[in-house]
Amino acid sequence: MWRDALLLTCIWLVGVAGRSTRNGGHTLETYRQTSPILRRSLDLTKTSVMKSEQLLRIDDHDFTMRPGFGGPAIPVGVDVQVESLDTISEVDMDFTMTLYLRHYWQDERLSFPSTTNQSMTFDSRLVKKIWVPDMFFVHSKRSFIHDTTTDNVMLRVFPDGNVLYSLRITVTSMCNMDLSRFPLDTQTCSLEIESYAYTDDDLMLYWKKGNESLKTDDRISLSQFLIQKFHTTTKLAFYSSTGWYNRLYIHFTLRRHIFFFLLQTYFPATLMVMLSWVSFWIDRRAVPARVPLGITTVLTMSTIITGVNASMPRVSYIKAVDVYLWVSFVFVFLSVIEYAAVNYLTTVQERKERKLRDRLPCTCGISHPDPVMLSAGYSDIDIDATGNYGDGQERTLAHLVLSDGQTRAQVKTSWGYMSMWIDTHAIDKYSRVIFPGAYALFNVIYWSIYS
Repeated sequence: MWRDALLLTCIWLVGVAGRSTRNGGHTLETYRQTSPILRRSLDLTKTSVMKSEQLLRIDDHDFTMRPGFGGPAIPVGVDVQVESLDTISEVDMDFTMTLYLRHYWQDERLSFPSTTNQSMTFDSRLVKKIWVPDMFFVHSKRSFIHDTTTDNVMLRVFPDGNVLYSLRITVTSMCNMDLSRFPLDTQTCSLEIESYAYTDDDLMLYWKKGNESLKTDDRISLSQFLIQKFHTTTKLAFYSSTGWYNRLYIHFTLRRHIFFFLLQTYFPATLMVMLSWVSFWIDRRAVPARVPLGITTVLTMSTIITGVNASMPRVSYIKAVDVYLWVSFVFVFLSVIEYAAVNYLTTVQERKERKLRDRLPCTCGISHPDPVMLSAGYSDIDIDATGNYGDGQERTLAHLVLSDGQTRAQVKTSWGYMSMWIDTHAIDKYSRVIFPGAYALFNVIYWSIYS
């Protein structure tokens, strides 16, 4: 029974096929459009598309050779957009910069037919199959292409064969700094770009739009420097064994911020020098007061000098900050030497006066039968005293016959008031004027030269 049904179905299908052939095939096409099974089989997303390598005819050319090999040098334009200027190191004498490096050239081998004149964009996988310029950074210490989340490489090919090749790179390069005016200095650093293999006979490297080829982010800032300007230049570099190469330069000028160093270095050093002058107003016999003050200021200046030099390279010339700190150190040291001279001369003078008193007889008239001894801090001094002790309102007058340059003061005692002469050495007097005047003159000369 089922065999007869199958035979009748086959005969019907043959008849349908015959009628569709006579009617120009429209019946079969209509059936395909209405049948859900045949409609799924015609999904265009399942059909094969021509590969980009086939469209660009990658396999038909030898991309190990530069475009136009054997002819004139291929021009390669370059432009750069600086994303950030990360660090400037005086110790290592280098800088770190992140930038977008873009190359422009024409390779007719990559031209392809297009009715809309639209370009095709690729990632780093196609870059490895075609010729690209072999740029490198001269005097660079470290550099890398960013790879988060994928390699930051872009290749854009136009129908006429023009190519745009862009990379995002971070490079650390050398910067020869002149620190003779540090921290009042201005530094100019350069990033140099050059072809590694191709001389100027094979590759002509140039800035695509002149000085407009360099773009910078307005938000770029550094903690210690003010970026004054960026500019570009082009030069030829010669190597004795290989020849002449085109080299592109990115120059940027940096001026150091001085306020940080004023707070951390100049102001403390100036205060230490001024503190050392306090000893000129302390009594010359106050050895425990003047000696520690001088030693403290000397040690503090040594600490400041050591701290500054610890963060600087070991250069063989004198920096501006060294001039200021060492002159300040000399002023502090001289204040200690000044007190040593005052103490020595005072000792010599007292010996002479003691010998003179031993040779002269005493002719003093004393109204009170008992002599009065006054302790003056660091030595006992004989005085003449007059007055009546029964009346509590009388005054005692003491005259201290010492050396030149004495100062008068009122001192209260158990009997009343005593008029005294406080001794000041002539060297201390002159030092109070000479030391501040000389240091002020030094500051005027220093800031007029380096600022």
